[in-house]
Parts: sequence; C-alpha cells; structure tokens
Amino acid sequence: MTTSTDKATDTDTRWAPPTETERLLYEATARDDGDAVLDVLSRSPLYVLVARLHADTPGYTPPLPSQPDPATGRTLVPVLTPGMLPPWHPEWVFRRTTLAQLAASWPDNKWWLGVNPGTPCATSVKARPAHRRAWLKAVAASGGPRQNRLVTHSGGPLHGPVAHGLALGAHLAVNNGIAWNQLGAAYLDYETDIARLYRPWHIGNRAAYRQTLDALMATRLVGRTHEFVLRTRLGLVGRLKREPSRREWSESVTAALNRRGASQAELMEAGESLRRVVRYEDRFRADGILAPGGRIDTLAAFDHGRAVNVVRLALGARYCDPHEAETAVLRIGELARRAYGSWEEFSLGYALTRLIHFDGDDDSDVRYQESLTHHRILVQDPTSPYRNIPWS
Repeated sequence: MTTSTDKATDTDTRWAPPTETERLLYEATARDDGDAVLDVLSRSPLYVLVARLHADTPGYTPPLPSQPDPATGRTLVPVLTPGMLPPWHPEWVFRRTTLAQLAASWPDNKWWLGVNPGTPCATSVKARPAHRRAWLKAVAASGGPRQNRLVTHSGGPLHGPVAHGLALGAHLAVNNGIAWNQLGAAYLDYETDIARLYRPWHIGNRAAYRQTLDALMATRLVGRTHEFVLRTRLGLVGRLKREPSRREWSESVTAALNRRGASQAELMEAGESLRRVVRYEDRFRADGILAPGGRIDTLAAFDHGRAVNVVRLALGARYCDPHEAETAVLRIGELARRAYGSWEEFSLGYALTRLIHFDGDDDSDVRYQESLTHHRILVQDPTSPYRNIPWS
C-alpha cells in the first residue's frame, strides 16, 4: 500500500465532506485503498500554503514546506484539497499544484506527502521514487484535474441572496472545475488570480479593480452593437405584437443606424452581429435549449457573470476583502434580476454572448460545445444552483 491511514474517530461522525473530492478521499482512506487515494489526488488540484511576502517576491519560488507528524515522527509536505482551504486571510495565500508537479519537484525521498493534515479526511502518502512513479501512472490513467464539471462546496452559501449572486458566475466555475459558491482563500491560486486579472482586464490594483467592476455592473463591456441589435428586435416585437421576420429586423437595424449617421463600417458590424445572433439562436433551437419561437433579448448576463468572477479573482489577489466581495456579489445579483426573468434566460444570454464574441475563432465549434455543456449542466443537473435557488 502507498498510504498510511489516519483513521476517523467517533468525533468525525457529523463531519460533512465539503466537496466530492474530500468525500472520495475520506472513503478511500477509511478502507486503506492506496490506489483509490492516488486516483482522487490525481484528479484534483492541490494547494500549498505560502506566505504572501514570499509570493510577492519577484523571481522567488519558495520551497515546498515541511512539518513533522507528531503521531508518526515522519516529515510531511502538507497540501490541501480545494474543499479544505481555510478562510481568507490577507497575508497567507496558496499556490496551486498537482500530483504530477509534486512528483517532478519532490525535495526528499524520506519525506511523505501529507494531505489535509489534522482533518477527518487526512492521509499520508509515501514519496520515494517508486511511489512517485505510481503517482504519475495515476495521473496518466485519470487524465489529471477535471474541468467542465459542477462543484458545490457544502460549507459555502447554498440559498439566499449571496448564493444567488455567486451562481451568476457558475458558467466560468464549471469551465474551471471549481466550486461555484465560494468567497474564500483562492479562486484558482494567488499567482494565477493576479495574472488573470491583469490579462485580459489590465487590473493590477484595487482602483483598477473597482473601475472594471463598475463597468461590468453597468454592462458597458458586453458590446454595444450586439446589445443594440437585440434591443431593436425587442422594440419591434412591442410595436408589431409579433416576432418580426429577419428582413424586418435587419431593415429596422439599418434604418435606426442611418438616422444616427452611422458609418458603413458600423452598418457592416451590426449586420454581422445580427447574422451571428440568428445563427446561434437557430443552433440553440436545434439542440433543444431554446424553445421554437424563443429569443434572447439582452446580453447583460455575460457582464454579470464575468463581474462575479472578477470579484472572486480580486478576493484571491487580495485587491478586496470578503465583506467587500460579498457586497459586490449582492449588487450584481440585484442587477441580474432586473435584466432577466429566470435562470434559463440568464444562462442562454451568457452562452450567446460568449459565442458571438468569439465567433470565427479556430476553436469556435469547440467553444459552442463547451457552452452547450455548461448550460445543460446548470439547468438540468439536480444539484445545480439553477435548480435549487429561486430566481426572484
């Protein structure tokens, strides 16, 4: 066996695993199944605690930490699974790693890997060269950490306004394979959170974060032309009391732009936007996620969903604190409820915007299938927040 099991005690009987990862790890450890432990660890990101001072030092990568195990006298390299990260702290941050990366950079053959030490789902794993080769085999067999999946943290908000606001960011959470309902120590990890704010958002400090968040809340980044095209159709529906034909819609868009003195380039951009909307709405209907005759009236969901994730990234980057983050999430939730009438409408608005923004890329069909998968997970999975949190 490759593991040494920390047996659960009677005091653990009421412990609830935060996510599926901790549940599977707990069960594998309890039955002393070393192969199952490696399988669980190979499928999950792992986190190493780093002092923020060290993380902020340019060019410095702190070594893996070590600590003694009082029960066995072993030296452990402590790591945490995502559900076991502690509450947010301004000066203690985390570096995300994987079982494969640990195998490649292991510092001492006598040391053991200590997973979630001091918790009900703690386990320790031997780390001599032969054992690390077994780690790599487990990673090859599992494919490594998974994305495109719904993860819920049992200790995070599950109901109420904060949960509702966080669920607006669930598309990106599913895409990244992380819990949708957390305002905690990390989004991905400290270094990555900072990098993802800088590119593409050009956020490198608190002031830039606030400026970008305000723009997203006001849906100023979703694309004026795309939104104008949809709003024009909605106005036609109100006037005609029926769905306009594509020709009527296109002519109305052109007439409105001509009244504004729009350039030829602006007319062409609007025409292309209309074509993209029609193409993807037709695909949505063919795939059964948009009702026959249904339509998408606003793309605000894309900015609302991205706003939630920018908040979570900023919290991970320490550009805001948990109270500020929660306040922002509540505000975004209020704005989204004004723009949409249901989770399904919101989700379709998010998916459509993502697709028309990146239409024409080499991987546009892959992105379409991803968006379809994310939408179906969120509106169909019985554990999804979209199935368990009322929209209003």
